[in-house]
Order: sequence, then structure tokens, then C-alpha cells
Amino acid sequence: MSFYQSLQAELSEYQRPWKILTLSLGLGLLIMGSFYYQAPDWDIPISFIMAGFAYLTASWSLHVLIERQRGYFPIMLFFTWFTVDGCYALYWSYKNPIALEYMRERGNYFPKATYFPK
Repeated sequence: MSFYQSLQAELSEYQRPWKILTLSLGLGLLIMGSFYYQAPDWDIPISFIMAGFAYLTASWSLHVLIERQRGYFPIMLFFTWFTVDGCYALYWSYKNPIALEYMRERGNYFPKATYFPK
């Protein structure tokens, strides 16, 4: 399967009602959590950014792993890293570098475990 065909298949997956509902519920929980926990690095924009990247890349990345499409492993690893850590670091290095440094010192490994859907 070519990259273009794989991309077309994924685009049709994004329109499934249960995926859109799940994304909406997840975003709702992230937004409520940003108010409840008052963490220095948890705000509404980063909730949308990270959830959006996960919605767009996690399913495809999982297919690459399950179907052992070794040719796509490098880009899959990049998408995984960018979704879990890259967009977070980029956002916080612009918005508040002190919060980024504070959270880096404490270690934040939870997002890496929750990236791939079950």
C-alpha cells in the first residue's frame, strides 16, 4: 500500500462518528482537568494541540506497527515523538520556558504510555 493510499484510508477513518465523539469527550476531560489540577503546564490550547495531533497520527502509527510496514517506521517514530513531546516542547518553549524547564526536571512520562489507542 502506497503512502497516498494509506493516507486516503486514514482520512475516511477520521470521519467515523465514534472517533469524533471520543475526541470530543477526551477534549472535554482535558479542559476540565486543566481547571481542576492547576498544573503549570496544562492549559486549554495545549490540550487542543496534543489531542489534535494524537487524533491525526495515533491510528496510522498503530497500523504501521501492526502491519509491520518497516518503510514507514522512521516517519511513524517522528509522528509519535512530535505528538507526545515535540509539540508540547515547542508550545511551552514559546509560551513559558520556565514551565517547560520545571516539568522537564520532574519527568513527565505519562503521555508516552497513552499515545497508542487500544
